[in-house]
Amino acid sequence: MPTTQAQWLHQVGSVLETLNQGVVISDEDRRIVFANSMFLEMSKMSAEEVLGRSVMDLYPPDEVARLQEFIARREAHGRARYEFYIPQADGGRLPVAVTSRLVHGGDGRAYGIITATDISDQKRVQDELSQTNVLLLERQNQMEQELQLAERVQQSLAPKSLMWGGVSVEAHYQPASSIGGDYGLVIPSEDHLDVVVCDVSGHGISSALVANRIYSETMAQIESGVELGSMLRHLNHFAVQNLASSSFYFTVAAMRLHRARGYLQFAGAGHPPAIIVRQGQSPRLLESAHMILGLFENAVGADASVETAVEAGDRVVLYTDGLTENFNSHREMLGLDGFQEIVEEASTLPLAEMKSRILERVAAWRHGHAVDDVSLVLLEIS
Repeated sequence: MPTTQAQWLHQVGSVLETLNQGVVISDEDRRIVFANSMFLEMSKMSAEEVLGRSVMDLYPPDEVARLQEFIARREAHGRARYEFYIPQADGGRLPVAVTSRLVHGGDGRAYGIITATDISDQKRVQDELSQTNVLLLERQNQMEQELQLAERVQQSLAPKSLMWGGVSVEAHYQPASSIGGDYGLVIPSEDHLDVVVCDVSGHGISSALVANRIYSETMAQIESGVELGSMLRHLNHFAVQNLASSSFYFTVAAMRLHRARGYLQFAGAGHPPAIIVRQGQSPRLLESAHMILGLFENAVGADASVETAVEAGDRVVLYTDGLTENFNSHREMLGLDGFQEIVEEASTLPLAEMKSRILERVAAWRHGHAVDDVSLVLLEIS
């Protein structure tokens, strides 16, 4: 005896009732002939409200065309997977993942079995992630704008090339990232020229903030006309008292060139030595006599500065270790000796070309991109 529709639905329905998913079965006319209890719970409808109705009737008119596309896909391939929703009696929409199959029942007729899995939790998480991503993107854009502003501010503080009486000055500053911890000062006055190069430990925003704060203190000291040794003591005391941190320190090279006296004063604290180049002679080094600053109150000793004679044609080079601590592909460091050779070789060029040649030669030695900030100041006495 052929199986009737009722018998087949009873047999299939007893299995579908055990599923933790909503299931409906529609006939060839797309009318719902079965809905398990889970589907009724998900739709918040009774069996009387669902059975006998067309699947299309459950959805608002503007969704019918989309639903027909899903049905057409199922009829073309026998099966379709998609995300949609179950309309609820209270007007809600429950997001679901749908698997729709075309089968033939025991009575020989074609049926559609639609299985719906509740994905409301996943959708909620996705929405929360989307909202979080929007907030993160907004914050990222804000940070990028702030970094761009910080970069412009820091670049405005970089030393500038200038002429001061018979002295030519060429300067260069390049942070390893958008902003960095180096700074340089070239400050002319009526009777002397002050040049300061400073290197704050680390890179990035924190180093840049500290560097800018020390920059302001240095400017105030120079404008007050204090001696270089007193300036170093003040900067060290200021950092120890106000910026103390075991992970933070800085080095300084400061030079004061007097207009008419034929000598310069130099004071260094933990910084690479200044280089004085005189044609026909080996370069002279002005070594730092004091420890790095920012860690100990007694970092600067009693004899804080030294004086050295200079004459027309001399060139003076101040720089940070972003130029000396570079490694080639064999992991060999350029070091002070290698940098000194580059400086001496380039010293026969005009000052601006000398600066470019030094930077080019260091870049040619270095394997990979720069990992430290670079400051370079060149002076020529004519």
